Amino acid sequence: MEILSENVHYSENYIECIYDYNTTFVAKSNGKLLVQPITKKIDIRTERNVPKTGVMLVGMGGNNGSTLIASLEANRSKMFWRTKDGIQDANWFGSITQSSTVLLGSDINSKDVYIPMNEIVPMVNPNDIYVDGWDISSLNIGDSMKRAKVLDINLQDQLYAKLSKIIPRPSIYDPDFIAANQADRADNLIQGTKYDQFMKIREDIRDFKSKTKVDKIIVLWTANTERFSDVREGLNITMKELEESLKKNENEISPSTIFAMASIVEGCIYINGSPQNTFVPGVVEMAEHYNAFIAGDDFKSGQTKLKSVLVDFLVGAGIKPVSIVSYNHLGNNDGKNLSAPSQFRSKEISKSNVIDENISSNEILYKQNEQPDHCVVIKYVPYVGDSKRAMDEYTSEIMMGGHNTLVIHNTCEDSLLATPLILDLIILGELCSRIAIREHGEGSTYESFKSVLSLLSYLCKAPLVPKNTQVVNSLFRQKAAIENILRACVGLTPNNQMALEQRFNLTLYPPNLIKKPLNFEKLENNLIHTNGFHNTTNEHGDYQNGH
Repeated sequence: MEILSENVHYSENYIECIYDYNTTFVAKSNGKLLVQPITKKIDIRTERNVPKTGVMLVGMGGNNGSTLIASLEANRSKMFWRTKDGIQDANWFGSITQSSTVLLGSDINSKDVYIPMNEIVPMVNPNDIYVDGWDISSLNIGDSMKRAKVLDINLQDQLYAKLSKIIPRPSIYDPDFIAANQADRADNLIQGTKYDQFMKIREDIRDFKSKTKVDKIIVLWTANTERFSDVREGLNITMKELEESLKKNENEISPSTIFAMASIVEGCIYINGSPQNTFVPGVVEMAEHYNAFIAGDDFKSGQTKLKSVLVDFLVGAGIKPVSIVSYNHLGNNDGKNLSAPSQFRSKEISKSNVIDENISSNEILYKQNEQPDHCVVIKYVPYVGDSKRAMDEYTSEIMMGGHNTLVIHNTCEDSLLATPLILDLIILGELCSRIAIREHGEGSTYESFKSVLSLLSYLCKAPLVPKNTQVVNSLFRQKAAIENILRACVGLTPNNQMALEQRFNLTLYPPNLIKKPLNFEKLENNLIHTNGFHNTTNEHGDYQNGH
């Protein structure tokens, strides 16, 4: 595509644009709402050169970790395999960066024009990602893939020889934070105090970087759900308290927090894919101190994603949900760990909070502090394996005392929904580190995103947001934020869906776009070549340690 704008400039290293950011300020005064439209002129700069990127998975031998590694190799090698329904090709269905499109605008015939999301700005190509990581189980990734029982056998057979060479690095096992039923897996452990473990994780990160020569590392937790940690003064409220507590070997410093601290100090992006409170206040302060990026919590893949859509629809339609009951049963190791009460409580919190924003948005339906009855149940049923069953009942009040009940049964292959989200978190997290803005004008300096990457909320059940920032749970708003920021990076206005040119006799297009062909040679400096952003497969040899 070509950006026809004098406000957008492409250099060898950057896409730079002058952008009018429009928003609305609202204040209350004497019972009235005072509303002021605001336009702020800013400069947006996006680095064009995609760095050599590595990801280190915590829990790489679990269902999600082994499925991601297997899928990266299957897609990189363009594998296909025979199933009972015919030939299946490797793909990334379920990934918004690889399999979704973004509305660009409309053509001269008022027809919508779309483009793949990963062709708007330069993004990491999944085929170029290096992988390493840790697991409390010493099982190689080939055998971990077999144990997970997620992928078809014919595909497993093609992948096994290469994946069986990948051995996870030893990880941290603290039986106080995960269920006792995980003890039989714990044979690959980092010994010593919590501070010793912290230093070993840092050493592992540096070793991975040295061996692969990657420029940027994302560390992502896809291990077991932990119980919540205590948060209190003297323990983890500040960065100084947290560092001192680590050296004192305090019991309430969780393994996931240790991984987060080590990643931050080593300059990595850290993403928490489970619901525990890894990001205690001291961790957030540490990320800000080191100018590191963090994001989480808990992958939003199936039932909770659907809930965020349905409650948004119901409340937006002026219908009042009064009872939401969600029941799950699954048989993978995640379900086994969640059968313990403390770990289930962490998951219950992340699943329950997803409706809060929608409820608070409508004071007509919900009076102050009013909430629907909301119940979440998870049961471990080994036989169903990774094929999770989710049953939901939504009861709502409608006009004149009437009621409406929606009952939904959802069967989903859990890891095949979660794995594309992991890929998106890696790719979008890396992209965020290359975007900066400043106020337009001389003397201002570019600033990166805040340390807490709230833009990744679309992919998380319990979105982590910067201090004094509102949590957004609406799936539509979360997705729109990603798309519109990508559009802004190339100088395009947000999609407002007004389509006034289709609803009125309104002429928008300059006559030269209609009556005569474009001079593409003069526009060459403005070209965005859709496949010109390092979206090529690199030539990897056999996997090294974890790659």
